[in-house]
Amino acid sequence: MSYTTLRYDVGDAVATIALDQPDTRNALSDELLGELIAAFQAAGDDPEVRCVVLTSTHEKVFSSGANLAGFAAEVPLVHKHFGTERFPRLFRLIGELGKPTICAANGHVLAGALGIALACDLIIAREGARFGTPEINVGAFPFMIMALIYRNVPRKKCTELLLLGEQISAEEAERIGIVNRVVPADQFDDAVRDWALKLASKSPAIMKLGKDAIFRQQDMALADAFDYLRSQLTIALSTEDIEEGVKAFFEKREPRWKGP
Repeated sequence: MSYTTLRYDVGDAVATIALDQPDTRNALSDELLGELIAAFQAAGDDPEVRCVVLTSTHEKVFSSGANLAGFAAEVPLVHKHFGTERFPRLFRLIGELGKPTICAANGHVLAGALGIALACDLIIAREGARFGTPEINVGAFPFMIMALIYRNVPRKKCTELLLLGEQISAEEAERIGIVNRVVPADQFDDAVRDWALKLASKSPAIMKLGKDAIFRQQDMALADAFDYLRSQLTIALSTEDIEEGVKAFFEKREPRWKGP
């Protein structure tokens, strides 16, 4: 499939999705969100892909967030309502992808883009990147991404971001749990590639089981989570890959994964 708002490449078992509308600072238009959904679905369906990296071609901005012009567009309200469905659809797709995802935040991550970043499993930020939910400053509110922020950021700090609309540095984002690592610009690409290749080298079968469990158990009651995770361990114990992994460990060699 060809894309007009992003670039999609696969190499070394890693799919790289790069937002590519620099003139709009990668504003999250309906078209861009639709192509993001298609690209992640393509990566999920491709057996050769074992890890997905989401990044941007813009020099300073990952994404400026939702397309504000769409908020004021003179179209029926129901059309706007249907349009916002792409956000939760994308968030859920990333969560249920069955493959690890990295957001390579090579620039500012603002408004709705912060939700997309937080939907990914890991976030590596380049020094100088800023994070924030500035919607309140233009009379809007980050409703579509609030659930993800509250699941990643301590409550009071999350509320501060939402209500004040101020941006924070990559270092502060790391301190409060939004970002896993902050990397100097000259080391950024290597750091992203290092993690992507490490993730791609893991058992795809066990990675899918683990990823699915992370997504499913996050809102379960504790006792229900224990029961569910115990069942997932039993399934994992039935795979060839867990046997191969243990055997390779004792034989001091790299494992040869057999699972899908």
